[in-house]
Amino acid sequence: MRFEGKNVLVTGAASGIGRATAIRFAAEGADVTIGDVNEAGLQETAALMARSPRIHAFDALDTESCRGLVAAAAVDGLDVLCNISGILKWGPSLEFSIDDFERILKVNTTSVFVLCQAALPHLLKSRGNIVNTASTAALQGIAYTIAYSASKHAVAAITKGLAVEFAAQGVRINAICPGHVNTPMGNATPPEGVDWSLVMRNAPKLLDGTCDPSDVAGLFAWLASDEASKVTGSLFTMDGGQLAG
Repeated sequence: MRFEGKNVLVTGAASGIGRATAIRFAAEGADVTIGDVNEAGLQETAALMARSPRIHAFDALDTESCRGLVAAAAVDGLDVLCNISGILKWGPSLEFSIDDFERILKVNTTSVFVLCQAALPHLLKSRGNIVNTASTAALQGIAYTIAYSASKHAVAAITKGLAVEFAAQGVRINAICPGHVNTPMGNATPPEGVDWSLVMRNAPKLLDGTCDPSDVAGLFAWLASDEASKVTGSLFTMDGGQLAG
């Protein structure tokens, strides 16, 4: 019960890593607010949680919607922000839509900064922390997903920059860099024209290197806990050895 009495906000909680993370924090005693654009998915997540969450639909493309989510989550204070909302789209770079490029950056990067910015005044009071979601795509070049890779490189930069800026004020900021995760987004079939062998040139090395969402949720909980009290500005890979060599 590492989070008993703590208020935690989890975005992207309608499915995948976000759902598993919300379930994990509730199981460890937290009062959790769950946010996503998919309200039906949030209801499904809530039914799986040990403690009833506060449900708040929001649109990561809308700055005011992001701020409203934080305000709702912080009514009784805020101790942890888990930024997990994100989107991915594959495609040959010469044909990739600029509208899609900008949408991916707005959801995966701009919203992360907006949510961090809105949460930090509350986290300064609680000496809380933020755990962002980057990706192995933040640490290497991955063909056919340039927008996603760019967005996750930016999340890594946001994480490290904010960690330096707020460390002396008692707020920790870290990010997780998952490899392949068994989620609908992670298992999506790339479109025609994508050379999958090129994408997978750095395949996981473990016998079963694919992560389940619950694996990643465990790392979110550890980074947000007092056990990681000396960890800030770090990017943690969970990739089955994908980037090992």
